Amino acid sequence: EVGEPFKEEKAVAKYLRFNCPTKSTNMMGHRVDYFIASKAVDCLLDSKWAKAKKGEEALFTTRESVVDYCNRLLKKQFFHRALKVMKMKPDKDTKKEKEKGKAESGKEEEKKSKKESGKDEKTKKEKEKKKDGEKEECKKDETPGTPKKKETKRKFKLEPHEDQVFLDGNEVYVWIYDPVHFKTFAMGLVLVIAVIAATLFPLWPAEMRVGVYYLSVGAGCFVASILLLAVARCILFLIIWLITGGRHHFWFLPNLTADVGFIDSFRPLYTHEYKGPKADLKKEEKSESKKQQKYDSEEKSDSEKKEEDDGKTEATRNSGTDGSGGERHSDTDSDRREDDRSQHSSGNGNDFEMITKEELEQQTDEGDCEEEEEEDTESRPSHEKS
Repeated sequence: EVGEPFKEEKAVAKYLRFNCPTKSTNMMGHRVDYFIASKAVDCLLDSKWAKAKKGEEALFTTRESVVDYCNRLLKKQFFHRALKVMKMKPDKDTKKEKEKGKAESGKEEEKKSKKESGKDEKTKKEKEKKKDGEKEECKKDETPGTPKKKETKRKFKLEPHEDQVFLDGNEVYVWIYDPVHFKTFAMGLVLVIAVIAATLFPLWPAEMRVGVYYLSVGAGCFVASILLLAVARCILFLIIWLITGGRHHFWFLPNLTADVGFIDSFRPLYTHEYKGPKADLKKEEKSESKKQQKYDSEEKSDSEKKEEDDGKTEATRNSGTDGSGGERHSDTDSDRREDDRSQHSSGNGNDFEMITKEELEQQTDEGDCEEEEEEDTESRPSHEKS
């Protein structure tokens, strides 16, 4: 037979009830509070009963002693052991989810095929930029202090356990003992006294009654002034909005009716916004300037790359000319002109040049003249020898 609890047991249970971390859930259609056994043991080991007094031994010295004492409390029905039962989803929901997943996968494949056809038209630079952005985001996510994504918690319900024993670990125990906290008791007592005092208002002294009357009038005037201000600011906004044709938005005490503190509701005094054609033009100019900056940066990067390529080609040519000094003198005028044209095209940043028909004819005429001159030079020394 289990007897009535002693004063010490009640004190320990009360301490454990208000100091041990608890959570609430549903059990047999009722809302209950439960705690975990290991946290209850830690809580009692940090209590005053774990410290030895003068001439007395400590009540809780080890975890085993705490477990034995909690078994006594369980037998005296301060709490009871419960079992966690996970809630399973019905088969209908799983089937629906599978069908939705298949439909979504088909839609995603269609979207991917469309995106791939569009991506072929884009340049490789955009892909590299996206990769760099993803890497930076990953680094930011890995940095300490960043909030992690919320993990989905599985729902469960509690059911009474067959074996009613207190065990140190992750076992769940539901509270039966529910004493009234001192704070709730004090608040209820103050509320009862205030109601009784209000009913005895005619018996108050004359000076107190006059003071309460003026206080109530002042409070009523304050509430009425706030309501009038709220209406007046709306009327003022409408008048300015109609006169300016919706271009000027002027609010007096914009945070008066907002969900903020008492002092913050009166700050700032006013706000003014201009929403006309000039504002739209400014926004467009800002967007255009940003786009131009991006294009300029891309063009600069392209020009720098081309300059590097030109420098490499010139270096290879110089090395070739240094190694073979005799060959430099043996180059014909046509080769030199081709080099000049290639340098001219690389300086302009283009690989090819558009040549008109007149320039082509001039070049062919010049080539023919050069060939005739070479033939003349070859024929002259032969005549001189003869």
